Amino acid sequence: MKTSARKFLRFALPWLVIALAVAAAAVQVASAEPGGPQPAAQPALAVTVVQPLPAQWPLRIAANGNIAAWQEASIGTQANGLMLREVRVNVGDSVRRGQVLAVFDAAPVAAELAHSRAALAEAEAALAEAVANGQRARDLQPSGALSAQQVQQYLTAERMAQARLAAAQALAETQRLRLAQTQVLAPDDGVISARSATVGAVLPTGQELFRLIRRGRLEWRAEVAAPQLARLQPGQPATVVPVGGEPIRGTLRMVSPAVDTQTRNGLVYVDLPAGSPARAGMFARGDIEVGTGSPALTLPQAAVLLREGFHYVLKVGPDSRVMQAKVTVGRRAGDRIEILAGVDAGSQVVAAGVAFLADGDLVQVTKKARP
Repeated sequence: MKTSARKFLRFALPWLVIALAVAAAAVQVASAEPGGPQPAAQPALAVTVVQPLPAQWPLRIAANGNIAAWQEASIGTQANGLMLREVRVNVGDSVRRGQVLAVFDAAPVAAELAHSRAALAEAEAALAEAVANGQRARDLQPSGALSAQQVQQYLTAERMAQARLAAAQALAETQRLRLAQTQVLAPDDGVISARSATVGAVLPTGQELFRLIRRGRLEWRAEVAAPQLARLQPGQPATVVPVGGEPIRGTLRMVSPAVDTQTRNGLVYVDLPAGSPARAGMFARGDIEVGTGSPALTLPQAAVLLREGFHYVLKVGPDSRVMQAKVTVGRRAGDRIEILAGVDAGSQVVAAGVAFLADGDLVQVTKKARP
């Protein structure tokens, strides 16, 4: 009996497996038929939408350039052969006109000044004696008590004493100036931008000790194409954006009278406000406003996708599905970009996250972004 049951199972089991597979396939076919139940579509992403915003944008000329000091003063030593005893400022310090920046050892010069003053006193005494002798010679000349030669000798000695006094005075003044030069003073208000002064160094005349950005003023020196220079005038506002920094408002001060013969570009000089985060040597991009404005249709730059050299936006349709639209872009200002063609003012556009969506994706609109 057991043997018969085993034979039956060996014969019936393969057919049972085939029957189960056929039933499963039938269920799949039935679910795929038009009348069968369809799975619900799930949104690919929750998004916010924004409409293109009409705006009046000023006419601008874009330029690139470097930020530099308006004027940089070189501060050197006039005290020849003296040892630098003290340095009182460092790079980045703000200084006032006449402030002491460094001090040289004044002992040798003070000794020479004392010697010069002693020689001056001696010359003054010698002159007083010579003047008295010369006056007596003038008084006795009519009486004939002194010969003409003696009178001339007294008068000559008087003039020589006057000359020696003048020389002693000049030498004393020179030593006084040398003593004053042992203190290095700031020639103007400003910020120390470089320091080469080292305590203990013995320096020759003219050796640079510091560099000073006068009055802390910085400027943007930008290159502009020659055909656009005629549209620029001093006083026009400009926006300067250092690499990695925030926009800075400035004012065009001067347009260069010459154009580079190699690049055909001219330099413009834009004054930057005091206390700005800009630093000398930074590279910056910017725009100079040359007109009152023109109408523009703008979107946030995050809403525009750059793909394979073209710009696209994703419009949201009534069925909450996104449609990719190719657009033509123009000027940029801050975080907004001008749209020249491709969408109109009534379009609903995905405001951010466009790189994570594809044409035809279903989205869930949560709210409208502020323009």
